[in-house]
Amino acid sequence: MRTVREALKFVEKHGIVLESARGAVPNLAQAIAGETIRGSWWGHPKGNVIYMLTTGVRESSEVLVCRLVGGKITFVHRRVWPAIVKMARRMDPARIAAIHEEHVHGGAHHAVRVDYPAWVLAETRMLARAMPEEEAIRMLGAAAPRR
Repeated sequence: MRTVREALKFVEKHGIVLESARGAVPNLAQAIAGETIRGSWWGHPKGNVIYMLTTGVRESSEVLVCRLVGGKITFVHRRVWPAIVKMARRMDPARIAAIHEEHVHGGAHHAVRVDYPAWVLAETRMLARAMPEEEAIRMLGAAAPRR
């Protein structure tokens, strides 16, 4: 994987992807590296590519960045957003808050949290209302709330 477009296709295909942590869903950093990463990806030979591609994914309007899986940075493709909305009442609000990075003076980055449901689009709400709960649970897979 060498382009942001390829990274976005990976997120779209899987629906829910961890940025770099290990967990019950695929890991984008390892997909970019093409192998299991031991330790921090910053020290990996493809660390610069991983940074460039994960940053591109974070900036996409097609991806929700949150802490859905295990409290770790998680990328959720737009097609899965209705499932989150459908199941939101059974989820930890902190895990479905959107995270955006803003550039501040001096080139630093500052994380901004947008609480659920402020980030939810009207179209997403409409799709969630029409979605059967079983479908939402299937779409969320390992990220679905326990009954």
